[in-house]
Amino acid sequence: MGLDLLHPEKWVDRYSDYLYNYTIVRVNDHEIAQDLISETFLAGLKSKDNFKGDASERTWLISILKRKIIDHYRRINSNKGKAEIRVNYSGEDSEGDWLEERVKDPFDKTAEDSLENEELGLAILNCLGKLDDRQAQIFKKKTIENFDTEAICNEFNITPSNLWVIIHRVRRSLAMCLQNNWF
Repeated sequence: MGLDLLHPEKWVDRYSDYLYNYTIVRVNDHEIAQDLISETFLAGLKSKDNFKGDASERTWLISILKRKIIDHYRRINSNKGKAEIRVNYSGEDSEGDWLEERVKDPFDKTAEDSLENEELGLAILNCLGKLDDRQAQIFKKKTIENFDTEAICNEFNITPSNLWVIIHRVRRSLAMCLQNNWF
């Protein structure tokens, strides 16, 4: 059933930028972020039969990616990883790795999840507020509002290369800001 609702052949084009933006602020390492996204796509393929269509593909992939990020921090045994596990672990006695087949329902939010998301959202807005206004606008249009590259380049009179340099710099600035003020 899941495969009828999913389009894995389009995941890279549709979601890789979004998943990267989500991941890079949490791991602050380009290669690790790419590896986690690849693992997410693979896990999605392996567990496609469990996709019910209650959430969007993107939301479902983010649910898998969250577990991959937690697994990453569990592997390196960091305090940040331990904190994320306390928030996201379902409480079962199992010590094994997360199973993609057990991705929790993204609509099943606890008060703690909602509070954490609200606090993170405020931290991101605070960090965006510290950026150059033009850079912040460009970043928001590309990564949050999903504007087309050409439209952004035309509006701000920049080349696609300039756009990606700006996006990269903003990501680095946000990662550093969040690292200092959130994690």
